[in-house]
Order: sequence, then structure tokens, then C-alpha cells
Amino acid sequence: MAAIPPPSDTLADRIYKALESASEPSRGHLGASQIGHHCDRYLWLSFRWACPEQFQGRILRLFRRGHNEEAGVISDLRAAGCEVMDADGTGRQYGFRDGHFAGSIDGMVLAGIPEAPTKPHVLEAKTHSLKSFNDVVAKGVKASKPMHYAQMQTYMARMSVDRALYFAVCKDDDRIYTERVRLDKDEAERLADRAQRIIASDRMPEPISADPTWYQCKFCAAADLCHGHKRLPDINCRTCAHFTAERDGSATCARWQSVIPDMDAQRAGCESHVIHPDLVSWQYKPTEQGTHLIYVIDGKEVLNGAPPAFTSREIVANPVGCANADATMMDMRAAFDARIDG
Repeated sequence: MAAIPPPSDTLADRIYKALESASEPSRGHLGASQIGHHCDRYLWLSFRWACPEQFQGRILRLFRRGHNEEAGVISDLRAAGCEVMDADGTGRQYGFRDGHFAGSIDGMVLAGIPEAPTKPHVLEAKTHSLKSFNDVVAKGVKASKPMHYAQMQTYMARMSVDRALYFAVCKDDDRIYTERVRLDKDEAERLADRAQRIIASDRMPEPISADPTWYQCKFCAAADLCHGHKRLPDINCRTCAHFTAERDGSATCARWQSVIPDMDAQRAGCESHVIHPDLVSWQYKPTEQGTHLIYVIDGKEVLNGAPPAFTSREIVANPVGCANADATMMDMRAAFDARIDG
């Protein structure tokens, strides 16, 4: 008797798909939770929305579990006699914004920690797998989780306090590990400078390694774009050669000589989009008017920009097709406002 195949539509699958469809778009800022990442190039690509990560529903549930743990941590701290605030005087979550660099803080422990009963601490709560939890316990947060350490350094500097409380929870057995972290002003300043340098950079920084098999590169979400351009970038304002992230947190477009009004407009882009030359492997040439670029694809010159040039979406969908478009195809594009598809 033939084996009965597993069901192709299960309740778990539906839940995962629902979470995926409701997932939030890429954040509009470079986050304090990211700034300790080992690679400048990854941070630049992430801020530029060049290769947003598409998380599976199961992973999104893990993220949600970590977020939901924060309320339990605050409740536990209060039960232990700590004075904890999870919002500022306006009722908003603690946080900061410095141009395009920003972050949200889990809370402030104002008093009650046994080692320093009257000293305020920035609170950072994290959930861990068993292996990760044991590593933090053995090595301490700075050595085990440098991104968490950098996040706390940034928050302490922004909140003008010199201590943070790292509260780790093991998801396997609910063990708790806490560690008090001291402010390192030089490190906090270095991280803030790094954030602004990456945000302001018009060109893509060097990667941490040019070797795609390097252990920090192999599983990076940006690997296919970073190493050999095995994928092409998403099309939005931030992957456009005309985009500038201004120091005051606004964004401007050199093509239209104007401020881009909001995040929705940045995500949508426009037909005048020109692919940032660092995001593709093709050779390029500037044009006299400065509003287009010429890319050399499949040995042929392809004008990228507003029609009648090839739009960025056309080039990403079918670069070779754009390079080899014949006279008939070009006539159809002009007569019917047609576009080349994949």
C-alpha cells in the first residue's frame, strides 16, 4: 500500500503564512540593535534596503516571543523590589533618534538592584537558546554577544546613565542570568560615529572579508549581493544613485531636487530610479545630464533611468533582455508604454 502523503495545508502552515503576510517592512533607520554588527558593508546594505531579509513564520514567532518576554521581565523585576519604568513621562517607550540613527529601550531600572540599590540602569532583556545562554553565562555579554553590548553602550550614552542591566532568559528552562554593564564613553562615541559615517556614505563600504567562505559571510543575508552580485538589489529610493540620507533624518533626491516626503514614498521609488553602481557588477558610465547611467550588460550599453531609457525594474527583471532588445521591442516600449519583464 502506498504511503499516505503528509498534508499540504496544515494549521501550523497557515499560522506561519499569516505571520509572513503581516510582517513589517524594513525599518527606516539604522538601529542601535544593529550598530555592533561586525561588517560596515552589511549595515550600509541594510540601511539602503538593498537586500531585506524575508523571515519565515517560525522565525517571526521567535522574534515575537522575545518581544513578549519584556513585559514578564519587568514584572519579575518589580516583584523583586526594583523600581522599573517602561515608558517616559509622555507615556512613550524610552528611546532616542539622532537623524537616521535610532533605538528603543526596554525600560529603566531606577532603583532596587541589590549591588547598587540607588543607581539607575538601562534595562536590556534578551531571550536565548540553551547554547547561547550558557555561552553568555560563561563569557559575559561583551565577549559572547558584542551586538547586545554595543546596543547597551549606545543606550547608556543617550540616557546619560553609566550602568545597564542585561537580563538574559533561557528559553529552554527559564533560567535567568543578569549582568551589570559599565558605560564605556569612548566605545559609545565610536559606535555613534560609526552609525553616522555609514548612513552618510554615498559609496558602499568594504566588507569584513572578500572571501565568501569566511565564517561571518557564509550565512549573511547580504552574501549573494555582496560577493559576486549573485542577486540584484530591490528597487526603492535607497538603492538609487540619486538618494541622500540627510543628517537631520530627512532624505533627498538629486534627480528631482527635493525632499522625499515619507517612508512609503521611499519604498515605492519612481521610474527615474537609477541603480546605485555599487550594487551591481556591471561597468558603468555617467551621462552628460547626470540623471541617467549607462551600464554595460552582456557587452552592450544599456541606458538606465526614466523612460525611454530602461527603468531599473526592467533591468533587474531581465538585464540580458534589456541589453539585447531589438528595434521592434523598442518601438513597442515607445508606442504602448510597454516594459520588459522577466
